[in-house]
Amino acid sequence: MSLRHALNPAVSRLGVKLFAIILIVNVAISGLVFIAVSRSLDQGFIEYLDRTQTRRAETLATGLADEWARRGDWQWLRQSPRAWHQVVRRQLWPGEAPPEGIERRLGDPKDFVLHDAGGLPVIGLPPDNDLEAAELRWLPIVSDGERVGTLGYRPPQQLMARMDRIFLTQQQRNLTIIVGALGLASLLLAGGLSWWLGRRARGMMLGTRRLTEGDYSIRLPERGRDELSSLSRDFNVLAATLEASREARSRWVSDIAHELRTPLAVLRGEIEAMQDGIRPLDLDSLGSLGQEVGQLERLVADLRLLSQSDAGALEVQLAPLDLAASLGDRLDEAGTWLKDADITLETDIPGPAWIRGDTQRLRQLWTNLLDNTCAYTHTPGRLRVTLTAVGDHYRLCWEDSAPGVPEAEMPRLTERLYRVEGSRNRASGGSGLGLSIAMALARAHGAEMTPSASSLNGLCWTLTFPAIADHQLREEDA
Repeated sequence: MSLRHALNPAVSRLGVKLFAIILIVNVAISGLVFIAVSRSLDQGFIEYLDRTQTRRAETLATGLADEWARRGDWQWLRQSPRAWHQVVRRQLWPGEAPPEGIERRLGDPKDFVLHDAGGLPVIGLPPDNDLEAAELRWLPIVSDGERVGTLGYRPPQQLMARMDRIFLTQQQRNLTIIVGALGLASLLLAGGLSWWLGRRARGMMLGTRRLTEGDYSIRLPERGRDELSSLSRDFNVLAATLEASREARSRWVSDIAHELRTPLAVLRGEIEAMQDGIRPLDLDSLGSLGQEVGQLERLVADLRLLSQSDAGALEVQLAPLDLAASLGDRLDEAGTWLKDADITLETDIPGPAWIRGDTQRLRQLWTNLLDNTCAYTHTPGRLRVTLTAVGDHYRLCWEDSAPGVPEAEMPRLTERLYRVEGSRNRASGGSGLGLSIAMALARAHGAEMTPSASSLNGLCWTLTFPAIADHQLREEDA
């Protein structure tokens, strides 16, 4: 089942938060960029004004010295203020028209003051500008080595007030357009991204809610290769795992009930037969009852061991142990068992092969493998057990003869209460827990246990145990 058509059209809270965050961050970044650029422009603008105004003042002072040499006094400027504007523009922009904009403002005749050699003003500031006059910068006007006057000009700080207005007027319009475009782009980006992410997150939220309610059939749509798609895939894997676990638990309970019901039914039937006088209450009858009780005890013990393994509480006392000796001793003891089952044993178990293991648990592992071989191998049969050293591991191959197991069924062999033929008949084997227990015991020893086809046309179990290095063994002995 997909959530493609189950998404709630309501506004996502995550989307709203994401929208607000993106918008605020973009506005904040825009503001910080504007402040940084403005500070940089202000500092650079002042330096530019300082250099330009000083250079123009020096040019004008040189030109005024030439005018003094030609005229001999400043009276012509006192009589004609208009001539001051002409001199300034002719000296600053010789042979060309004054430029427009900020460049022209930097050469405004009103920004310059001329005093004669006695310090009397020839061209001065208005009477109400005493504060600005006190901050003027001064350059001497020298003609033929004689100081004939002084030229004053406004410093950049005084020009800034006027230049700021000119500059900001020009930039304000551009900045308004830029900020407006950035705001629109932020709105579109925040809105689109928040809608997209909110929609994905809302689907995951609804899927999680249904999963917690027990609907393990829920699946999220997987689109793209981003982290959200990976999260959707992980969610689907989790849902599938939980669904399979619930089905396995249901099947597990059903199988256990079946396994318990059979010996209980036999016990009930035999007890009722003795109560009705059909069967005598003698040692043979009690022995039959004891066999069924023993079967129940073994089943309960197996279930307890598996539950301990699942909980990580399986009691295993690991110590240096010779794997070859443990396996060889158990196979020697099982000689009569295998002979009665008409199974020929072939072994190649060189030793020693030191591992960390538990003697009793390994014995239980070998017994379960033997029981599985005897229960399912057709007679006359063969069992081949070989042990080899491979790097820092020992590889144990347990091969029996026909019948084999279909390759598709091999991964399920260690499932609890699973039989390849799907029958619950004990004639074909035990309770169906032996291989599950063998797998649990192997894992408790740090070993891997995998099934494959046998060269004897049966089943081969390969167990790989980590070996103990010689120096580790000496340390253990010490």
